[in-house]
Amino acid sequence: MEPAERTSTSAAATTAPPCPAPPAALARGGGGGAAAARAYAESVARTVWGGPGREVREEDVVDLLLVVSELVTNAIRHGEGLAGFEVRPTAEGLWIAVHDNSSVVPRAAYAFPTTHPGGGYGWPLVARLARDITVEPRPGGGKTIGALVPLRVAPAP
Repeated sequence: MEPAERTSTSAAATTAPPCPAPPAALARGGGGGAAAARAYAESVARTVWGGPGREVREEDVVDLLLVVSELVTNAIRHGEGLAGFEVRPTAEGLWIAVHDNSSVVPRAAYAFPTTHPGGGYGWPLVARLARDITVEPRPGGGKTIGALVPLRVAPAP
């Protein structure tokens, strides 16, 4: 099967887009789960990517929080636990990287499900809201799923 559009499983795609923000904008670790990951990602979106004179659109923050929730929750439920979480601002938005402990690539990474028997909505949601999605094996085991969530500057009031 061919990888789905905007999804990559090749080793060549291991580097996130360039990061104009200071290294402090990079969060490592997996403590706190989805709520902590959402709070951190929102903080980076509002203060590092955005900020005074460059406020991020609220609808983009909502999309960001959905993507973070889905990827972190999937790492916890299906990836043998959350092993780490990173957020990097880029010129286009925020690069999210979620590390888990399972080497199993999500089935939907190659073909989106056509039926949803009580689940399976998260990956298609991530694919709609994010771009440049990657699934990469980690050298010590597990994998990293990365995605760029586009952000836009809010219009002036």
